[in-house]
Amino acid sequence: MKNLTTAALFASTALAALPAAAETVGFAQIGSESGWRAAETTVTRQEAEKRGHDLKFADAQQKQENQIKAVKTFIAQGVDAILLAPVVATGWDQVLQEAKEAEIPVVLLDRQVDSSEDLYLTAVGSDLEHEGRVAGEWLVQQVGDRTCNVVELQGTTGSSPAIKRKAGFEAGIAGHDNITITRSQTADFTRTKGKEVMESFLKAEGGDEICALYAHNDDMAVGAIQAIKEAGKKPGTDILVVSIDAVPDIFQAMAAGEANATVELTPNMAGPAFDALEAYWKNGTVPPKFIQTESKLYTQADDPQAIYESKKDLGY
Repeated sequence: MKNLTTAALFASTALAALPAAAETVGFAQIGSESGWRAAETTVTRQEAEKRGHDLKFADAQQKQENQIKAVKTFIAQGVDAILLAPVVATGWDQVLQEAKEAEIPVVLLDRQVDSSEDLYLTAVGSDLEHEGRVAGEWLVQQVGDRTCNVVELQGTTGSSPAIKRKAGFEAGIAGHDNITITRSQTADFTRTKGKEVMESFLKAEGGDEICALYAHNDDMAVGAIQAIKEAGKKPGTDILVVSIDAVPDIFQAMAAGEANATVELTPNMAGPAFDALEAYWKNGTVPPKFIQTESKLYTQADDPQAIYESKKDLGY
């Protein structure tokens, strides 16, 4: 597969060799910090198996240095492509340049990097700012003109979802001075930290006046819901809960009246990624630099128990 010149690697006129019966693809995954992340891993494995590709998997355990090491290992092994879900947005130029020089196409999954677009083949993901904006606009509709103090659980500091979901939410509530983000702190996309940070929010000055919680993912929201209940408040009623991802457990919380809304992020990034790679391998077709997946708002009105039943076996 690596018979192209470096200069022609990502050119639309590249003359790619026909693929072998099974291509080898390295997948540098962030880790398993959330149910959504586990589902993405499961779906990627399933897609590779279904298509007859050999998937080499590396779990970075939320550390960029581990991901960079994994990508370098894949390059040394001579894989035919690399899937990368970058833990943070910066610091990728050197290793992506190494992959390019080795004529190995890289596809980004669900997160972006602050690198030149010529260093990767394409990126598959949602519009992260749109997700946050939808959550903010939903809250605007729910609270109307009443004063609403919002606490925010951010994702991993420096990651593209944390940056863009925050910016999107702020855009969604812009112009509504009755809605104010009073506290905002990272909880690293995990339930444990979501619970810990929410506990600190509730104990801090103004904790009794929290109107709503906005979490950058559902797992942090699920942890925060437990903290709210332990504080003697009713999540979903005393404190509105809106988050992003649409994992099964948030639908259980919605069915119980303990969460109010979630914005879906599909875990199937691998399907579009493999479609793009297979077209590239077959005839050198270069995809657009960004392949957008669909996002959808779900609320308690959408039969959350039925949605939970339909999602629970997808590997979350």
